[in-house]
Amino acid sequence: MRITAVVFDMDGVLIDSEPVWEQVRREYVAEKGGRWLPDTQQRLMGMSTGEWSDYLSGELGVGESPDTVANEVIERMAGHYDRKVPLLPGAVSAVQRMSERWPLGVASSSPRTLIDKVLGRTGLIEFFDVTFSTEEVDRGKPAPDVYVAVAGFLRQKSTECAAVEDSSNGLRSAHAAGMRVIAAPRPEYPPAADALALAAHVIDGLDQLTSDLISG
Repeated sequence: MRITAVVFDMDGVLIDSEPVWEQVRREYVAEKGGRWLPDTQQRLMGMSTGEWSDYLSGELGVGESPDTVANEVIERMAGHYDRKVPLLPGAVSAVQRMSERWPLGVASSSPRTLIDKVLGRTGLIEFFDVTFSTEEVDRGKPAPDVYVAVAGFLRQKSTECAAVEDSSNGLRSAHAAGMRVIAAPRPEYPPAADALALAAHVIDGLDQLTSDLISG
């Protein structure tokens, strides 16, 4: 398979943000008198802003409008990133390595404001030709929309791109777009076995992400 571009997820791949998202949303739900369910975190991973704010508002019983939920949670997340962006080990060097050979994109479920803040504060923005949020497409992950959008903006066929993902919904999204999927799962949030099986390769860390792995 000829690879012409590489697309990275952000949360859980470039930054260790899933614990932050979980903490912020758990605390928010509790403060608003809602209920956090056993499968909530797994369900939330990969949802677009509109999807998770609606879920917190309705199914978790937060009692605020989805717009209010989104604004208040995102504001709290931005505050965390203003203090520190939790870059994962090897993220910067992995992105640099891939950029030497391919155009790069980001396909993230984070809102646009947080994508721009994270990539700007870390300096990673200079390596990416395009970044897309699932806010900016019709459907969030596991639908393929965000990956298809990134490939289109890069003027590449999605079936000739590779994607680096960590979550069940992310793996399913990239695979549904026809991309060659590299799984970089976080041990704290292991993806479902059927989603992990969609990956061409599974790596334990970004130091294992090489051009040969992407191509082969």
